[in-house]
Amino acid sequence: MSVETNPPAAGVRVPWPEVHPLVREAVAEFLGGRVVEADTQPGGFSPAAAVRVRTDGGRRAFVKAVGPEPNPDTPAIYRSELAIAAALPASVPAPRLLTGFEVEGWVALVFEDIEGRHPAQPWRRDELDQVLAAVGEMSAALTPAPIAAPPIAESFGPMLRGWRQLLEEEDTAGLDPWVARHLGALAELESGWAAAAAGDSLVHADLRADNILLTDDRVYVVDWPWACVGAPWFDLVCLLPSIGMQGGPAPHELFADPDPGVTSVVAALTGFFVRHGPLPDPPGLPTVRAFQRAQGVVALDWLKRRTGWA
Repeated sequence: MSVETNPPAAGVRVPWPEVHPLVREAVAEFLGGRVVEADTQPGGFSPAAAVRVRTDGGRRAFVKAVGPEPNPDTPAIYRSELAIAAALPASVPAPRLLTGFEVEGWVALVFEDIEGRHPAQPWRRDELDQVLAAVGEMSAALTPAPIAAPPIAESFGPMLRGWRQLLEEEDTAGLDPWVARHLGALAELESGWAAAAAGDSLVHADLRADNILLTDDRVYVVDWPWACVGAPWFDLVCLLPSIGMQGGPAPHELFADPDPGVTSVVAALTGFFVRHGPLPDPPGLPTVRAFQRAQGVVALDWLKRRTGWA
C-alpha cells in the first residue's frame, strides 16, 4: 500500500451556517452580540465546526460544535473534552473554556480566542525546540495530575493492541517483511505497554502539530478529550512520529532513553498505526487513515532501531 508523504492533519469541517441554529443562537447570546464574522479553522480531523467568531460588539471566541452526523462517535468525544477543559487549572497551557452546552444532540464548546499559529511544516528547528521545551514543562507541571482523569490503560487499552489483532487474524499479506518475521514477538512486546505507561501525570495523549498553537511568547496545547493519567514521557513519545513524518528530526534523534518500557509503548503505538492505517476511513474522517499510515512508517523505523531485532 502506498503511503502519502506528509498528509495534512485536516478533515472536513462544518461551516458556521450549517451549525444547528439553536447552537448559533446560544453562542451569540453568551457572547452578547450577533456573530458577524466566522472563520473556519482547517486543522484537526473531527467532522465538526471549528470557528473563530467575532460579534458585532467586537468580542471574539473560538467555537467547536458537533452534531450526531456524520460520525456518531464524535459527540461523546466532545463531551469528554468539555469535562476535561472545564476542570483544567489555569496553570495548564491551554485556551480557557468560557462555556459549553448541549442542545438538540449537538455539543458545543466556547473557548477564549488565541491569536496563534500551528508550527510550520516542515518543522523549523527554533519552533521545535520551543515546543519540546514546553512539553517538558507541561509534563512537570501536571505531575501529579491536578484533576481526576481515567488511567491510561482504561482510555487506550482497547485501541493499542494492533500487533495482537494482526496475529489473531493470521494475515500477514502486505506487511513489512520485518514485521511478518517478528509478529509474535511484537505482540508480546506490545502487551506490556499499559504497565510501562502507568504513572501519575496528566497527559494530553493526542499531541501533534495541529493540536499546538504558537504565539510570540507561549505554546498552547489544544483539544484535550483524550486526557488521562500516565507516565510523564507519554506525550513526548506520542508526538515524535508525527514530527518525523512532518519534516522534523527522526524520533531516535530526539529521545534516546533506553528504558524497555518506552520500547513497549513505541511498539503499541506502531502496532496501532500499522493495523489501523489500511482500514477504511471512518464516517466523516476522510484523511485520518493517510495520516496514520504516514506516522506508521516513521514509528516502525523507530521501533526497529529500539528493538535491534535483525
